[in-house]
Amino acid sequence: MLQIKNLVMRYGAIEALKGVSLSVGVGEVVTLIGGNGAGKSTLMKAVSGLEPVFAGRVELNGRDITGLPAHKRVAMGVSQSPEGRQVFADQSVLDNLLLGAYLRQSSDPAIEVDIQAQFETFPRLRERQNQLAGTLSGGEQQMLAIGRALMARPSLLLLDEPSLGLAPLIVKEIFAVIRALRQQGVTILLVEQMANQALKVADRAYVLKTGEIISSGDARALLDDSAVREAYLGKH
Repeated sequence: MLQIKNLVMRYGAIEALKGVSLSVGVGEVVTLIGGNGAGKSTLMKAVSGLEPVFAGRVELNGRDITGLPAHKRVAMGVSQSPEGRQVFADQSVLDNLLLGAYLRQSSDPAIEVDIQAQFETFPRLRERQNQLAGTLSGGEQQMLAIGRALMARPSLLLLDEPSLGLAPLIVKEIFAVIRALRQQGVTILLVEQMANQALKVADRAYVLKTGEIISSGDARALLDDSAVREAYLGKH
């Protein structure tokens, strides 16, 4: 579904990504792990169209989307739950979900069906549907960010640091949702600093270090790789 070929991203003189190539197949969960400053979020922004590409290609289902603006990528099936959640703080939970479906016809009865589906997945959002998103806890905002992304009915879901800053119990809930989405056949590219959790939920993984892929393969194999464990998972 997704092919990234020799991707180079620059911020001024700083080369954030140095010829990165990776792929995500239909129905796969692929995770990208690495330390702070590795370039993970930059890669996600390149896929979603939020940052311009300096060189290389981004292809979706064989079509070059490298130069397309973000809203056209959403229309093609790419939807992102961004790092830091970035909910619309002065809008209600329900309005945030509706904004996730902004490219769909407002008269589409399936929108209401999808809202109820998000409430089934995240019961707390149902309880707080009329509450301003900015008053939610961090965990609830993360649930809302994922639900909002799913309202676009994406063929490719981008999850950027979904566990960032959350309590362990909430992290457990978020990863349970990712597992459920995987079982439903949703294709996911997951960026995550909690490498141990990410590798357990993913099919394949790439390890990114200072803008370059240094390792890739089956997620379980990387979970057992001593070098990966020592660098990203802890020796124990």
